[in-house]
Amino acid sequence: MQQTQPETPVQKRQRSPWCYYITGAVWVLYALALPLYRWYHFLIAAAVSAAAFLLADRLLPAKMVQVQQSMPKPDTGDSQVDMLIREGRAAIAKMKEYNGAIPDPEITASIHRLEEITGKILDYIAQKPEEAPKIRKFMNYYLPTTLKLLNYYQLMLKQQVQGENITQSMEHIEQSMHSIVAAFEKQLDNLFQDEALDISTDITVMEGMLAQEGLSGSEFEWKVK
Repeated sequence: MQQTQPETPVQKRQRSPWCYYITGAVWVLYALALPLYRWYHFLIAAAVSAAAFLLADRLLPAKMVQVQQSMPKPDTGDSQVDMLIREGRAAIAKMKEYNGAIPDPEITASIHRLEEITGKILDYIAQKPEEAPKIRKFMNYYLPTTLKLLNYYQLMLKQQVQGENITQSMEHIEQSMHSIVAAFEKQLDNLFQDEALDISTDITVMEGMLAQEGLSGSEFEWKVK
C-alpha cells in the first residue's frame, strides 16, 4: 500500500472575487439593456462577459494563497534514493510557486517544462533506484541553481524598478532559460543510454539469427538507424 507524505504547502494564484462580481453584473446589465430573445443574443452576452472577466482579471491584483498538497511517499527500498526523490519533488513544488508569481508567459512555459522534465527524471529513478548516481550532479547543482535563479527573478520582478542591475539580471535569466530547459532534457535523455544500447544490441542479434535461418528477406527486414 502506497504511503503518503505529510501535506506540503504550495502557493497558488487566486483571482480577486471582484472578477466574478463584475462578470455577473455585466450579464445583468446586458439583460436589462439589450434583448435576449435569440441564441446569438446569448453568444454576444457571453462574449461581452468573458471580455469583462479577462479585463478585470488583468486590472485587479490577484493574491498568492497556500494550499496543502499531499505527495506519494517514495519507497524504493533505498533510503538515500527515497530522500533524493523527496528533495526533487520539493524542488518541483518550489518551481510551481515561482511559476505562479511570474506573469511572463514565455518564462512560465519554460518553468512548466522544467517541472515536467524533473518529474520524469524522478519517476525514472523511482523505477530504477540503481541509476540514482547518474543524477547526482543534476540534484546537487543544476536543480538548486535553477531554483536560485528563479528566486532571484521573482524577487527582482516584485521591485517594479527598471534599474540597470535589475533589468540586466532579469534579461540574463530570461535568456538562459532555453539553455536550462535543454540541459534538463539532455539529463533525461542520458538516463536512457543503457536502454538505447540494449535495443541496438537486441536488434543486431535478431538480424543475425534471422539471416542464419534464412528469414532476412524483404518480409523480415530490420533496420537500425
